[in-house]
Amino acid sequence: MKFPAPVSAQWIANLIQAELSGNPSAEVTGINEIHKVETGDLVFVDHPKYYETCLNSLADFIIINTKDVTIPSGKTLLVVSEPFEAYLKIVQHFRPFTAAAASISDDVQIGEGTVIMPHVFIGKEVRIGKNCVIHPNVSLLDYTQIGDDVVIQSGTIIGSDAFYYNTKKNREVWYKRMQSCGQVVIEDQVEIGAGCTIDRGVTAETRIGKGTKMDNQVHIGHDTRVGKNCLFAAQVGIAGGTIIEDGVTLWGQVGVSKTLTIGANAVVLAQSGVPSSLAGGKTYFGYPAEDASLKRRELVWIKRIPELWKKVME
Repeated sequence: MKFPAPVSAQWIANLIQAELSGNPSAEVTGINEIHKVETGDLVFVDHPKYYETCLNSLADFIIINTKDVTIPSGKTLLVVSEPFEAYLKIVQHFRPFTAAAASISDDVQIGEGTVIMPHVFIGKEVRIGKNCVIHPNVSLLDYTQIGDDVVIQSGTIIGSDAFYYNTKKNREVWYKRMQSCGQVVIEDQVEIGAGCTIDRGVTAETRIGKGTKMDNQVHIGHDTRVGKNCLFAAQVGIAGGTIIEDGVTLWGQVGVSKTLTIGANAVVLAQSGVPSSLAGGKTYFGYPAEDASLKRRELVWIKRIPELWKKVME
């Protein structure tokens, strides 16, 4: 999430009541997760396992719960006892939850020729391009951006919160939601079926590339990046932080794990599971998804096991 305007490190320190080490006048431009950070960003870390990763990332500002680290040149530390709570305070300041006063927000921007059917909900700061059709009972939640010539079928929700939690075993409720302050970006000529869900980024964006088509009941997790001209059949599920490159086809009920990459023009056949990255330009099947021709040969040999066992026993 980028702030509306840069703020000083000292201003952030005052907001979260942190002890500051570094340049108090340095300008903070936004807050982000470690795998999404850019120069000028603020990131938080509350576990020693990730200290070095954060300190050596592109982030210029680190909210951390220790002073016993070596501070790289140019970095500014903000030391607090609970970095996750500090993160929540920053998000709640810049993007506080506000209850909707109407089914369509007053600040929505809708392009020429776009049709909004009855019973559509549109949150604050949503942008919709030209010649789109938004069918009944669609929800376009806060900060969503829709390109031109987009079709969204009934019952779809775009911009729901990420399934993303901070876990601590030393408190009564172990899982505490990491408040989402990102957005969803739908590029031009995308078609989204009925009953789909696309979660917004935790701090950055979930993006669906130009020309991609989705069947009904598809779920796209937070911070996922889908390329151009992809095709997803019904009940595909993609976990957060995944990269789907251009031209990928996922047939019905394919499940894709988090933070992996499926290469351009790959095809994954129905009911397959993808636990790790796949190279582009091939067809895959099964769990774990493997080259489909090899997988089919394996199945043939598995069927022959009783026959072979009988010969061995004889």
